[in-house]
Amino acid sequence: MFEIPEYVTIAGQMAKSLTGKHIAGGSLGNSPHKFVWYNRKPREFEKIIKGKTVGKAYARGKWLFIPVEPGYILVFGECGGKILLHESASDLPDKYHLSLLFDDSTALSAATQMWGAMELYEKGKELERKYICGMRTTPLEPKFTVTYLTKLIEESMKVGGKSVKALLTQNQLIPGIGNSIAQDIMFVGRLHPKQPLEVLEKDQIRKLHGAIVQTLKGAIRLGGRNDEFDLYGNPGKYVRLMDKDAVGRPCLECGTKIKKIAYLGGVCYFCPKCQGES
Repeated sequence: MFEIPEYVTIAGQMAKSLTGKHIAGGSLGNSPHKFVWYNRKPREFEKIIKGKTVGKAYARGKWLFIPVEPGYILVFGECGGKILLHESASDLPDKYHLSLLFDDSTALSAATQMWGAMELYEKGKELERKYICGMRTTPLEPKFTVTYLTKLIEESMKVGGKSVKALLTQNQLIPGIGNSIAQDIMFVGRLHPKQPLEVLEKDQIRKLHGAIVQTLKGAIRLGGRNDEFDLYGNPGKYVRLMDKDAVGRPCLECGTKIKKIAYLGGVCYFCPKCQGES
């Protein structure tokens, strides 16, 4: 699934390669998928999109926004899979869930392996969509300070039973972070996934804040994770520190063997010495 690093990477590439392109046509795909969410009927989408011009794409959290001017915006959210630019419409993959054809003969395809939203809104209406409406401050925004994170933790503790992993991965309290990149954040921050928020000290919160920002910016500089792909079909160059391949191997910092546990509906990888045992 795409997280902040991948969406920011793709948005930047789109801004350079798609801005100003004229849309000759488009479709909602050729491969039905019950977990791809559309807000338009196929013919309606085709009618609206034809003749539009692509504006400058941008990303926020786990959402990618592509203006199609005048008056509309194409939104991708919570997606995995691939969003690809093709030199020719003849290069479109056999199966896809959305396509755009441009008048210079290039094409865009989007296909998801799990689920995701591919929706076309009148400009401004996308801000009313669930998960976009009321989106909290993201780690790439100036307002994401240590003070902000401290207040977010205090707010989360009122619900009770919140852990570090829950803060990072549940309910998009910190938009754009998923279970994958959260593993590295917890390792860099030297925090166990089950660490209760109520016992975090000020220094630990500062370290967690630094780990969030440092890890995400580092992954963005490398074009996203190496098991995800950019707009041109190239894998990212960010190699995760904590994933399935790390289990049983020595920790890069202390040499202790990395462990794996199931927690909060997913898998966690951690160093029992650097991050502590639960």
